[in-house]
Amino acid sequence: MSLTSTSNEAPSLQKEELESTQDPEIMEAQDMKPQMSRSSKSQSDTTWASQILENELLPSEYFGEDGHELDSTLSSYMLSDEDNEAPKTINRDESKVEAPKKRPSWANKIEYLLAQVGFSVGISSIWRFPYLCFHNGGGSFIIMYILMLFLIGVPLLILEMATGQKLHQSSIGAWKFISPWIGGVGYASFMVSIIVGLYYSMIMAWSLFYLVQSFQSPLPWSLCPILKNSTNFDPECVRTTTTTYFWYRKVLKASDEIEIGGVPDFHLSLFLFVTWLLICITMMKGPRSTGKMLCISVLLPYLIIFGFLIETLQLEGAFFGVKTLLAAKVTALYSMEMWSRTGNQMFLSMGTGFGSFTAISSYMPRSNNCITDAFAVAILNLVTSITTTLVLFAIMGHGATVSTQKCYLKNADLVMDLIKTGELPPEARPPDSLYHNPSLVYSMWLNSLPEELRSDVLQHLNNCNTTWHFKEDMEGPGAAFMAFTNLISVFSGPTLWAIVIFVLVVNLGISTMLGIVQGIITPLQDNFSFLKKHTKLLTVSVCVPMFLGSLIFARPSGSYCLRLLDDHWAFLPLFFIVIMETVGMAWIYGARRFYADLNTMLGYTICPIYRWLWYFVCPVALIILLSSTLLRYYVTDISYVAWDSSVSNEVIRNYPTWAKILLLLLVIITILPIPAYFLYNFSHVVFPVCTIPSKTPIFIKPKDKIDPENSRPWMQKRQSP
Repeated sequence: MSLTSTSNEAPSLQKEELESTQDPEIMEAQDMKPQMSRSSKSQSDTTWASQILENELLPSEYFGEDGHELDSTLSSYMLSDEDNEAPKTINRDESKVEAPKKRPSWANKIEYLLAQVGFSVGISSIWRFPYLCFHNGGGSFIIMYILMLFLIGVPLLILEMATGQKLHQSSIGAWKFISPWIGGVGYASFMVSIIVGLYYSMIMAWSLFYLVQSFQSPLPWSLCPILKNSTNFDPECVRTTTTTYFWYRKVLKASDEIEIGGVPDFHLSLFLFVTWLLICITMMKGPRSTGKMLCISVLLPYLIIFGFLIETLQLEGAFFGVKTLLAAKVTALYSMEMWSRTGNQMFLSMGTGFGSFTAISSYMPRSNNCITDAFAVAILNLVTSITTTLVLFAIMGHGATVSTQKCYLKNADLVMDLIKTGELPPEARPPDSLYHNPSLVYSMWLNSLPEELRSDVLQHLNNCNTTWHFKEDMEGPGAAFMAFTNLISVFSGPTLWAIVIFVLVVNLGISTMLGIVQGIITPLQDNFSFLKKHTKLLTVSVCVPMFLGSLIFARPSGSYCLRLLDDHWAFLPLFFIVIMETVGMAWIYGARRFYADLNTMLGYTICPIYRWLWYFVCPVALIILLSSTLLRYYVTDISYVAWDSSVSNEVIRNYPTWAKILLLLLVIITILPIPAYFLYNFSHVVFPVCTIPSKTPIFIKPKDKIDPENSRPWMQKRQSP
């Protein structure tokens, strides 16, 4: 993220901003005149730019500790019926206002887009999307995802990008500025970013472990290990596939239950340390030091993904996997549970609600076209998710086809043994061509047998069903990792392919982690200005505690805790956050006013449908999705996929009571800043305190404060009724 300082341009920009906001109303506020003339001539109204300037011009008596006016008239003003009335005029010159003094900016638009796309398109595109797609209706899931992406996801992206771009503030400062009553939204996003960063770094550590293990020949997941002091293979590996065994016993070293804790595993702790070391070094010099990294970590994965797509579609059985993906289940479209799960994935995949989009956009000029940026990020996110899902389903289809063919051959050998023992007549003998083309000949052979003989033969055979084998491959949260390791065995030169694949996964993870950590560091720098001078110290101070906190996921039961947070916690606070963001911007600040601000920023009129999406569609849809999700958790029990070492198989277990209590506490803690900050401001309205130069506290009543008709110069001017 290469950034260049705009300090040299600051004098001209400051002068330009002063000229665009120096109207009689602001000059009167500066002179502290209690009454303002309502008969002054019409002028160009200003929005957020005039607010920023006036916060500097008005004396501190007018504001609370946060620098925001907290009198009781502000609440009634924001919630009045005129909230959504458009301003009389739009000052087009405001779109020329660039970044304020000392605020760095992106070196170019490409690096900015890479940062946004890199944060949005992460490991979840290959970690969760294919798994949820298979278990939630296939093609129906994709249809629901696309609808929600463009009706809810894109408007929320525009909202967050425009907020950061216009105010040049992170999520904490931006939402406190928009309305003190919802200032806690930024703090909630900050806390969500911290917790998600903890467990997301563990997924990065898994990817790094696979990458390091790829520099071996033969690959360690291609063969079962031999027992110590013996020539026999490990029976736990023999009972399952080598890739599954490697995932649970070598990577995770998973326990059989979440209750079985233990100390953090050394090799996972080591790769966690490497992960946070990479993040720390990359961001050590601030946003300026990440630009070149993004060029590699974002662009390289796309080249690899599309190369794999071409290769995998040529595999035998790939068409079966693609057909399974595209087979839409109409009943899923009527299921509220499916819609809520789709919404959960959209928020986790897109990254709205984390505050990272706001933080990254805060380094762009106000005139930047955030509409096209939002669509570019959303479309690339969708294309990446679908492409990686096609690759994985093609691999799974190939694997299921190969497993079915092996089952056919095993059944043919079984029939030959039964013929030798006399349990079946010689007429049941399978043709020799079955061993050359089992997929085609096996069914023809069974259908050619007399009905009575066919019934006798089927009693002794195993059920060879490609769909069943495909479903078995798609069970469990590690399906993506196991699918990639299975893919490697298909191509020649597996070591090289393993390195390429896990370079892809690691790069996706790094770009997302950079966005998450940016959403943590930028709010700290914006709220504590002295930290801007100590970026290196701040970065280390953030990464070290994050590394120590993420060690909890390196324990034998750590993967089960990770699934608890990723599957059942993360989207709940995100729902609350985006609902408050939408309500705050559309109903408190005003959808029309925000729409006018966008027109001012961009210099042209955008489609008015966004105003209705912000005002009605997004809040209603989000509340319905949240309600259905809470209802689902109330009536059903939450479970996880565990490894049973005694049978070498995955089993479904219910989370214990303490895990459910922990889940509830984490949800409450992360959304607690929203009501807490509201009560904090409410207390200042009920019991306001002004400080005069003598530093004597004077308590005044709300009605004694500035007349609401004359306290509006820092808000938009309304038309007289």
